[in-house]
Amino acid sequence: MPEEPGLIALLGGGEWQAGCEPVDEALLAAAGTDQVTILPTAAAFERPERAVAHAEAYFARLGAKVRPLMVLRRADAQDPAMAEAIGASRFVYLGGGSPLHLRSVLKDSKVWSALVEAWQAGAVVAGSSAGAMVLTDPMVDPRGGALTVGLGLVRGLAVVPHYGQENAEKVHRSVTLAAADLAVVGVPERTAVLRDPSGSWQVLGAGSVQVFVGGEPADLDALPRS
Repeated sequence: MPEEPGLIALLGGGEWQAGCEPVDEALLAAAGTDQVTILPTAAAFERPERAVAHAEAYFARLGAKVRPLMVLRRADAQDPAMAEAIGASRFVYLGGGSPLHLRSVLKDSKVWSALVEAWQAGAVVAGSSAGAMVLTDPMVDPRGGALTVGLGLVRGLAVVPHYGQENAEKVHRSVTLAAADLAVVGVPERTAVLRDPSGSWQVLGAGSVQVFVGGEPADLDALPRS
């Protein structure tokens, strides 16, 4: 029998802080592990070690341990040891920061290939803010709200993180520039949209998610199931 892919979680930001516990407890349970592999790649220019320390303290309160992988440059993403560590992970978490840097580091790399293979074998993959943006294809361009190429773990969907706090003009641009059949999802901080192995979607966390298709409000049924 073929292995089943894992759960995917797309968070709007505010990761690893009070209020995120329902989301992360669900992800830990789905992964069946107490260890989280953290990729602080998007925060490479924003003291990534501080993001890791924050994650370690947060997950310790949930009874879990953090394994940081300091994939900060393209050379790191091509390191076979880093790729092997990702491939052995059951729960991989991409934090926030710069989505463009994150994409450029991971695109067509050994680490990205290992992440996709781990997910296909059942690992949970979560991304918050920049991490959520790059997991889709297309993805929202943070420079102005237009759409650009993402990494494509989820296709036919684009994420607007920090929904409700993001610049309204940029959000409008993302929604109106999207193809007629593309779902654009506004996800607030401390909130996640989760796709389980069957393709079903649900929302967990503190906020309310907004889906748009063809510039009009829609519901979770409009999100891609594969």
